[in-house]
Formats: sequence, structure tokens, C-alpha cells
Amino acid sequence: MSIVIDSVTYDVPIISISRKADTIYKYAERVESGDLKSEVLGVFYNYDLTMGMSSNNIVDYAALWVKLTEPTESHTVTILGDTYSAYFAGVKDEVSKDKGTPYFRNLSFAVIAISPARTP
Repeated sequence: MSIVIDSVTYDVPIISISRKADTIYKYAERVESGDLKSEVLGVFYNYDLTMGMSSNNIVDYAALWVKLTEPTESHTVTILGDTYSAYFAGVKDEVSKDKGTPYFRNLSFAVIAISPARTP
């Protein structure tokens, strides 16, 4: 399983992936009775990913970091066969040492959809 961003496949294994559905409202407020009055804009499918590392994908790992931190409004992303426009948030990884040589691992980030997957 891999991730494709802007038509480029990154040979970095996905260690874990979680999906959540976030409902975004135009407005939402409680009225005097306590009931919620709202207008739903849509439901957005967002992902949290953690990527792996191996000795044969150091170049792709570095390229993925550069892509994820690119200062652009959105990207075309394919995850689990779904393709949509998204941006990345919370991009982070850790440094480790292997025989005295530092390297980065445990790259994690959120994939936030630009448009809703479902609308009312």
C-alpha cells in the first residue's frame, strides 16, 4: 500500500492509517430550548497516516517529506483507491541513529479533504 500525491507514487510503506468523518457546518447554535439548529455544509473524509522507513526507500522518504511540506494550497491525493483534493497538516517525524548515522523515521501527517465527500 502506498500514497500517490500529484501523480507521483512514493515508495514509503504505510504503517498505519485511520479515517475519520468530520461534519462541517455553515452555522450551528443552540436555541433557548437547548435544541441544536444548524446548516450542514458536508461531511469530509480525512486521514491520519504514519509512514515507515527501510534502507531501500530513503530517497522516496525524503521526497515525500519535501512534498508534504510544500507551500501550496492543495494536492491531488490517492489513498486506498480514493482520489481527491487535500492538504496536509501536522507533518512530523523523528530522528534515530543507526551505527552513528542519523536518519528520520515515523513520518506522520493528516490528510485533510478540500471538498466534502457527502453533502446534504
